Amino acid sequence: MANPDQTETAAPPRPELFDFHGVSMTHYFTDNWDNVQNFQAKPDDILIATYPKAGTTWVCHMLDLLYFGKSSPKRGDSLPIYERVPFLEIYIPVFAPGVELAEKMTTSPRLIKTHFPVQFVPKSFWEQKCRIVYVARNAKDNAVSYFHFDRMNNGQPESGDWPSFLQRFQEGKMAWGSWYDHVKGWWEKKQAYPKLLYLHYEDLAEDMDREMDRVCSFLGLCPTEEERHQVKEEVQFDAMKKNSMTNYSTFSVMDFKISPFMRKGKVGDWKNHFTVYQNEQFDKEYQKKMMNTTVRFRTEI
Repeated sequence: MANPDQTETAAPPRPELFDFHGVSMTHYFTDNWDNVQNFQAKPDDILIATYPKAGTTWVCHMLDLLYFGKSSPKRGDSLPIYERVPFLEIYIPVFAPGVELAEKMTTSPRLIKTHFPVQFVPKSFWEQKCRIVYVARNAKDNAVSYFHFDRMNNGQPESGDWPSFLQRFQEGKMAWGSWYDHVKGWWEKKQAYPKLLYLHYEDLAEDMDREMDRVCSFLGLCPTEEERHQVKEEVQFDAMKKNSMTNYSTFSVMDFKISPFMRKGKVGDWKNHFTVYQNEQFDKEYQKKMMNTTVRFRTEI
């Protein structure tokens, strides 16, 4: 007998990972490849780039409120975040393709999100010298958050149990590839591309005022004290978790009975998941893989 709580839209089958130009991907994010690569960026577009589960929705919501919260005060309560900030590469048959949503946008600037590693970003973003905000999260918390996300999201590969997931995370066998390659690739790009702001999840969690100053300075925004206060209130984790326009409860491929999309939002939750042995092994691998980069992360604040 059918469960009356289930939504009408049947969940799509779980995708399999495959190697795509040297990066693990799933077909939901490569099936529209040519259209994504040929996307025509505009000079005032702002691309929000992250590895999955690194604070994407947090920063998307913040930027949307900073730009449009004053002119459309109810926007954050009436339009889902995935319509306000289209997900460029998504191509799941039951939803409008991300490219199509982005092309139809009438707001200026257009805020667009991607999880692409830097080498997959459509070339028009570079040609138009678009501003890019990249958000990175420490590997341990990122792995934990990604694990719970894959458990509840039918648009993602099966998570398996925590030990096997952690092993795959270390090997880069995740949708959008290796965390290590992702954060390092974008960090290197930042050195050569001045219109890229590189944020850390831990810094946002530690001092939202300071990081909002950095964001506004980068984007040339001058919100009033009142506007800043409003944005700060609305981007608090608990406020976003309760808001159906930011918590993805309207997105039918996610099963909230398994885990909420917005789970804890804490720095250091990895300590509740890693065993002592897992932590030691992880640290050894981490040292090797992060040896030749200057980007640094904090695993607690």
